[in-house]
Amino acid sequence: MELTPLSPAPSDGRVFTDVARAGLGDVAPSGRLRLDAIARWLQDAAFADLVDSGLPDDGVWVVRRLRIRVERFPRFREAAEVDTWCSGTGSLWAERRSTVRGEDGGLVEAVALWVHLDAGGARPRPMPEGFEAVYGASAGGRRVRARLHQRSDPPEDAERAPWRFRAADLDLADHVNNAVYWQALEERMSGEAPEPLDAEIEHRTPADAGEAAIVSHGAQLWLTDGAGEVLATLFVASPQS
Repeated sequence: MELTPLSPAPSDGRVFTDVARAGLGDVAPSGRLRLDAIARWLQDAAFADLVDSGLPDDGVWVVRRLRIRVERFPRFREAAEVDTWCSGTGSLWAERRSTVRGEDGGLVEAVALWVHLDAGGARPRPMPEGFEAVYGASAGGRRVRARLHQRSDPPEDAERAPWRFRAADLDLADHVNNAVYWQALEERMSGEAPEPLDAEIEHRTPADAGEAAIVSHGAQLWLTDGAGEVLATLFVASPQS
C-alpha cells in the first residue's frame, strides 16, 4: 500500500521550530522514544506553531491521518528540534509535514492530515480567515485529499486481542487523543522496534473510554470499540518493505 508522500521542506514560507526532550515518561525500557510520544511531540509542535502564528481561529483541528517514519529513534534525555510546516491544503483540511532531529542523531519524518472543525468539534469548516497569508507560501499551491486508503474491515482470520482506552486517555475534545492509538503498535512490538520503522494511521471515528480491541492481520492493525466498530486502522510498511 502506498503511504502519504513525505514532501521536502519548502524553499519559501513559514517553517516553525519547536523543542522537545525525551523524558522518563516518553521512552521504552530500552531507552528509545515511544511512538505515542513522537505523535505527542508532533501535536505539541503543531499547536505551538498555530499559537505563534497569531492566526485568529476558534475552530478545532483533529488528525485524520498520520505517517511516522523513524530513521533513528531519539533516546532518553536526547534534546530535539521539531521543524513543522504546512505542505498542502484542501477546502476543509491541511497537510502538515514535520521533521524531528535529535542532538545525538535521532531522526523522524512525519506527515499528517489535519481537518478543521467548528468550535464544537462537530462539523468540518473552511480554513480560518488569514490562513493563506500565513501558510500559503510553504504549501506552494499543493492540493491534498482527505480520502482514506486503508482497508476498513478486518478479515475473518485476523487475530484479536483485548484493549482498553482509559479515562486518562481523553483530551480536551472529550475523546481519546490521537497519540494514544500508537500505543497499540507499541504493545504489538513488546518494546522492540526496528530502525527504520515506517507506519501510517488513519482515524475513522472518535473513541471514548472503555473496552476496545486490537485486531491484526499481517502488516495491518485495526482498533475497534467494544461493539466491534473500527475506530482507526494502522499499516506498518517497514520492516516488511
